[in-house]
Amino acid sequence: MERGLVSLRETETHRDLLAEAADWVAKDDSELVILWHLDEAEYDAHVDSLESVERVEHVDYDHSVIIEGAQADATAFAQSVLSETSADPQITVAVDSEKTRAQHVLETALEHDCDHVFIVGSARSPTGKAIFGDFAQQVILNFNGYTTLVTE
Repeated sequence: MERGLVSLRETETHRDLLAEAADWVAKDDSELVILWHLDEAEYDAHVDSLESVERVEHVDYDHSVIIEGAQADATAFAQSVLSETSADPQITVAVDSEKTRAQHVLETALEHDCDHVFIVGSARSPTGKAIFGDFAQQVILNFNGYTTLVTE
């Protein structure tokens, strides 16, 4: 493995997945890319709260502040897991709905030339997958490389 992509949210399962990816990276002296997912609803809530703040002269209320905050959250999360390793991951933030999450993983993996993807999937029934689609299934079927999957 030369470069691995870890798709993360702030959960204990994702923390374990990042630790596992860090072990792989250490074995192969590889690079690590983190894709931090910010839910569309969470992003919209931040936008609403930002827009409700009283405006102060000469202060920029650009929505990029939300992405910068998510970047800081992702960095803190990664450092809490990777503090014992030499891994220095590149961190990317994506605002996504359930329908675009797999697309963001695939695009980021391609953009960073990743050959291994680490993801967390949800345990769904076959009917649930057929009706709602399945993030993990979309990534596995469309990624041209190795995939490590754990379920919540």
